[in-house]
Amino acid sequence: MAIGMDHAEAVRKYATNVDEAALTGMMKNYALVLSKPDTRLVAASDPTEMQRVVDNFLKKKLGLKDGNDALMASCKAVAETMKADRNKSRLAFYYLLAAHYGKLAMFHPKAK
Repeated sequence: MAIGMDHAEAVRKYATNVDEAALTGMMKNYALVLSKPDTRLVAASDPTEMQRVVDNFLKKKLGLKDGNDALMASCKAVAETMKADRNKSRLAFYYLLAAHYGKLAMFHPKAK
């Protein structure tokens, strides 16, 4: 099974009413990250990794201006949601965060 399919299944495991266009866009956007063993997963128990998610995904990518504590709390909530999986798919983690903040549409493919 392709790596992208594994991550898409992880999204479907945790998200209800998956926005397939956003999921496809995220898979394309993060294809390189998802293809590497050391970046395809989120180490939710590592504070440095969680801060990286806050800084690089929530603040830079999604453009959120919330305080660090609030953003970290949302990361911890997603980690709790995904606690059944020791290895947390980065795509699923990001998808759940983007859904939480109502930002899935930014991953829709651009109309041509």
